Amino acid sequence: MNRLSCIGLCLALSVVATQSRAETVVPMKGQNSQQTQLDINECQNVAASQSSSTQPTSGGRLKGAAVGAAAGAAGAQVRGRQHDEFYDRVDDDVKQDYRQNRAKETAAAGAVVGGSRQRQERRAQQKTAASTSSTAYTSCLQGKGYQVNP
Repeated sequence: MNRLSCIGLCLALSVVATQSRAETVVPMKGQNSQQTQLDINECQNVAASQSSSTQPTSGGRLKGAAVGAAAGAAGAQVRGRQHDEFYDRVDDDVKQDYRQNRAKETAAAGAVVGGSRQRQERRAQQKTAASTSSTAYTSCLQGKGYQVNP
């Protein structure tokens, strides 16, 4: 009868999922189903706390816009200097307007690039967090005397 209840327990626990991945948890030290469920819950909490410790990145668009604006203004200044004979004759207000327009244009492009990089970083962090969570869950259960099979 004990062998039959152990098999039933393993079948029930094979439905347990962490990070949308089914795993089979086999008690190796004679734990009953109630203790097994308590240990699973505790290890899921440990895994969740491990993965929630990473903070998502923010401000990518703003940083990209700032870098783009600076690059645009500097580029406008350089392009203006390439034409020294005409550039010196132009009114300072016109020069300023030209630099500001270029800064606005490149700030918009920088915001797009910054947002794209931010999304890429978040995806990478999510993958790392999922891997860390899964490893923490498995290690926790193994430490409590369970075999965890994928």
